[in-house]
Amino acid sequence: MERLNQTSSVSEFILLGLSTWPEDQKPLFILFLIIYLVTITGNVLTILAIRSDPQLHTPMYFFLSVLSFTDIWYTTSIVPKMLVDFLSEKKTISYAGCLTQMYFIYVLANIDSCLLVVMAFDRYVAICDPFHYVTIMSHCRCVLLVAISCSLSHLHSLLHILLLNQLTFCNSNLTFCNSNVVHHFLCDINPLLKLSCSSIFVNDLIIKTEGLVVLVAPFLCIVFSYVRISISVLQIPSATGKRKAFSTCGSHLTVVILFYGSIFYVYLQPLSSYTVQDRVATIVYTVLSSMLNPFIYSLRNKDLKRGLGKLMARRKS
Repeated sequence: MERLNQTSSVSEFILLGLSTWPEDQKPLFILFLIIYLVTITGNVLTILAIRSDPQLHTPMYFFLSVLSFTDIWYTTSIVPKMLVDFLSEKKTISYAGCLTQMYFIYVLANIDSCLLVVMAFDRYVAICDPFHYVTIMSHCRCVLLVAISCSLSHLHSLLHILLLNQLTFCNSNLTFCNSNVVHHFLCDINPLLKLSCSSIFVNDLIIKTEGLVVLVAPFLCIVFSYVRISISVLQIPSATGKRKAFSTCGSHLTVVILFYGSIFYVYLQPLSSYTVQDRVATIVYTVLSSMLNPFIYSLRNKDLKRGLGKLMARRKS
């Protein structure tokens, strides 16, 4: 009962943000407002273009539309709070609000990760087994893959939130053991674990086992898919055929490198070494990747550019 009272006494945390200098707040507000508006606009246009063009009603573009939908909510779970904090003197977030934000960030980030695996599998089937592509990647199977991705992501996030909720952040005098200042612009598990009064052995163990599997396994699946794709493509006799096959994977591979590269930089290191550089890397896989995804996929994809062109022409007429 005492531990429960200590946990419930935590009313709020203070998010340190990207900068503590007052003169930086308005420029950062303008920058991230622009990023947020571009992200929402780009992803909404991608979804509308795919939905409105029958030629884009294929598994690859179905997964891309789900990815864009996820990115809209992923960014929305982070940036609006950042914008409010940039213009506020007291950058606080309630204990419940902090856990809620962390839950949705982890859910949406893991859905993104799973979707990148599914998209890699889609490219693998399309290139390595094209004659059975329609059968293997049926609409029902595509929906099932998305449903599994969402379910696993929710379970992973729920596990870490429930374990975090077992920790105490206040001592017997109902004061914070360390501080209530989170050295981040969002609620993330590593900065919060640093503030805990109680042992974080179980949390750390789960992060290093289940968390590592959830983080690394999707990346290894993508690597395996591209190894198989590369072997198949290299067996194509014509240079034009090789170039066409690789061009269908270029956009996805760029997104994978951007997303996983920054995530690995943040999470594949000891808890004690969590620094300001990690906040910058976090921006890459949370905010920038969601903004850049529509541009990466559209700039290197003639079908999607055609779909966007049709959508714009329809809106003008």
